[in-house]
Amino acid sequence: MGKATGFIDYPRELPPEREPKKRIGDWKEHNQAWPEEKWRQQGARCMDCGTPFCHTGIQYEGAALGCPLYNLIPEWNDLVYRGRWKEALSRLLKTNNFPEFTGRVCPAPCEGSCTVGIYDPPVAIKGIERMIVDKGFAEGWIVPSPPKKRTGKKAAVVGSGPAGLACADQLNKAGHSVTVFERADRIGGLLMYGIPNMKLEKEIVDRRIRLLQEEGIQFVTNTEVGKDILPEQLRSQYDAVILCTGAQNQRDLNIPGRELQGIHLAMEYLTLNTKSLLDSNLENGEYISAKGKDVIVIGGGDTGADCVATALRHGCRSIVQFGKHPKLPSERSAANPWPQFPQVFSLDYAYQEALEQTGKDPREYSVLTKRFSGDSNGQVQALHTVQMKKIIGEDGRADFQEIPGTEKTWPAQLVLIAVGFRGPEREVMDAFGLDYDNRCRVKASFGKYTTNIPGVFAAGDARRGQSLIVWAINEGRGAARECDRYLMGDTILP
Repeated sequence: MGKATGFIDYPRELPPEREPKKRIGDWKEHNQAWPEEKWRQQGARCMDCGTPFCHTGIQYEGAALGCPLYNLIPEWNDLVYRGRWKEALSRLLKTNNFPEFTGRVCPAPCEGSCTVGIYDPPVAIKGIERMIVDKGFAEGWIVPSPPKKRTGKKAAVVGSGPAGLACADQLNKAGHSVTVFERADRIGGLLMYGIPNMKLEKEIVDRRIRLLQEEGIQFVTNTEVGKDILPEQLRSQYDAVILCTGAQNQRDLNIPGRELQGIHLAMEYLTLNTKSLLDSNLENGEYISAKGKDVIVIGGGDTGADCVATALRHGCRSIVQFGKHPKLPSERSAANPWPQFPQVFSLDYAYQEALEQTGKDPREYSVLTKRFSGDSNGQVQALHTVQMKKIIGEDGRADFQEIPGTEKTWPAQLVLIAVGFRGPEREVMDAFGLDYDNRCRVKASFGKYTTNIPGVFAAGDARRGQSLIVWAINEGRGAARECDRYLMGDTILP
């Protein structure tokens, strides 16, 4: 540890963000640059504690503890403090294939398990990670490194999200010839079309894709497995197939009025917006516009927040986001102790923007949508809701009960449903004849990733259900390791 009193000498700081009222006029990332000296001070706050929970990477009682990638956080924090950035990058890349993604869009469970965070604000791990990799690209330290020798084995990866890309990267490093199949017109999966530009600019994704191509990975777009290419073709042409299709079966609301126009699933809204932005800077009009509309987002998670930020940039008239849970406390509750990820109230980028633009936080809590109503043309015009109270039973399960007399009508000409995902889509699984559980997740045990079909593996959200980007990368790396073992009888992959 370079500075024993660093966590005492320096407070937690983060780089300034662009002013909310200015940034909603464009689609650029909201973070700004910061001097290296500031990051070195933040690295000095790392305690090099005896048991660094920040990279434990486990789940305990349903809560995440630390980084699932087991990033060597104390090591590269210390190297950053000492100004040894290239060595810090080397440590970072040992465990994380794509720190430029996680450093931008990961919720940072590592920070929730930081030892400094027991009594003070945690080390700014996520920001330091991003600075390391961004400096690596800027300085030209990150260059193509194709394998020196090929094994003669071929692997097909289905899906180009973080799990698929991590799996392909690792298999390619092992010397196998890898082809990634993606049904969309661009590579990246949810990194490309599910996460808005203001959180992850697409040139960041494209830069990594170009690097992977230069290292020998082949990418095939506009190709849906089960339709454009059959599973039996993949299995006959490749020595192994790894399914990393994600969990894109979105949950819907089966309530009266759902058939009305103007009600959309969140991912349809976000995907069409990003595609139109990339294709034409939104000039082709091939997206769902919130301009001049009263917009309601149903669902209190990150996807809902992204819908809020997107609607603000369209120029909506008003914006409200419904969540079914009560407002989170400002500090950890007794039921949410360190080193669990802290379930506390925060003002995300989208809510900062809404607050500046409209004068209020757009979130409404403990709301149940009962029905939609529309006009004579079949266009949605209003939502009808009731407040709920959350009751925790003796078994620890939550029950939601309606509160009589709290009914309310909300104007809305655009409704976005962001209530999560049921799991992967069944079409690919059925085409392969895979076994899956009652939540449509492919049956493949964690750590092995093998399915009921020999030579076919599954990883990421397709196997575990909707989860974090760090878990997707973890599983992609793990599936690559087990696939390498299957192909070669042993493995050189971590």
